[in-house]
Amino acid sequence: MRLLLMSDTHLPKRARELPTPLLAELPAADVVFHAGDWVDTDTLDLLEARCRRLVGVYGNNDGPELRARLPEVAYVELGGVRFGVIHETGAKQGREQRCAARFPDLDVLVFGHSHIPWDTTAPSGLRLLNPGSPTDRRRQPHCTYMTATIAEGRLTDVELHRLPPRPPRRTALPAS
Repeated sequence: MRLLLMSDTHLPKRARELPTPLLAELPAADVVFHAGDWVDTDTLDLLEARCRRLVGVYGNNDGPELRARLPEVAYVELGGVRFGVIHETGAKQGREQRCAARFPDLDVLVFGHSHIPWDTTAPSGLRLLNPGSPTDRRRQPHCTYMTATIAEGRLTDVELHRLPPRPPRRTALPAS
């Protein structure tokens, strides 16, 4: 089973649309995760229309329309792997221990908020994954998303994908 993970799309504030390489991954994904901060309902509508299965949550920048359609925390079991999705997990210091205590029955927690890719495993065995952002790299060198596979009841082939830089936005010159 092929998974696609993204978060913090912030459309249309940070970009006008999702990057073409990310959209090209949608048909290959059995399940798409979005860990919040969609900002607009158009992105949710697009992913619901193009994805075989979408697991998403709202983030701190998502308004009432998105909060009415999405949970704060989502849970799903796929191929014997227990997933949770949440937007915020707090400060990076102590994240593994904090999340393992809050989500003791999960195998994998997908989260967002920081726009910083993250892949660690808590002492309890909980895997924490943040795919970064495909549209707003913040202090990172690249915009990113992740893919992974579930095989034989295990999460495998977790890969961080770096997106090419977007061309600069054109601004109209004032008429003379």
